[in-house]
Amino acid sequence: MREGQEKLWEGQNKLWEEVRSLREGQEKLWEGQNRLWEGQNKLWEEVRSLREGLNKLWESHMRLEKYVRTGFEGLRKALHVTFEDYSRSFVQLLLEEIGYGWREVDRKILVSEGRPVEIDIFCEEPLVVGEATSFLGSWEEAERELAGLEERVGLVSTLYGRRPELILLCVGRAAEEVVYRLKNILVAQGVRLVLGAEIREAVV
Repeated sequence: MREGQEKLWEGQNKLWEEVRSLREGQEKLWEGQNRLWEGQNKLWEEVRSLREGLNKLWESHMRLEKYVRTGFEGLRKALHVTFEDYSRSFVQLLLEEIGYGWREVDRKILVSEGRPVEIDIFCEEPLVVGEATSFLGSWEEAERELAGLEERVGLVSTLYGRRPELILLCVGRAAEEVVYRLKNILVAQGVRLVLGAEIREAVV
């Protein structure tokens, strides 16, 4: 009987040891979970800090962009930079973008039947001809501009023995119906219509 009682005590002691071991394991599990929560909280703090930094960066970028645009506008007024100048700069960027590298794009004056003909946008290689106007308020004005562009393209084609590789009409602003009609006509003629918004985005 005593032997059975001793075995019972041994079994009970082992059971208590097992319980103690389980408690220790549970405590370690809670410690690990607490560390996990701490790590997650730190991660959220880092994300919040990154968002705040990104917001500040955007604010700085917007202030800088506004400053640059304001300064550029002041410089433009001081130097009397015109829409034609912007248009020529746009064509320079366009030629570089399509693989020609930097090219001199300037104004050109040719003589036709004894009278000077001014070309707003001209490049000799590749051969480029373009006209620039700050505003077209009616279709009659647009027709006059198209006639002038056609005359200049014909004059350059005759002088250089080939049609220009790029023909452009740059318009700062125009009535909506004028833009619509111009797009339809110029596409058929192989002329690129460039509006002021596109020029401002690229140059300014």
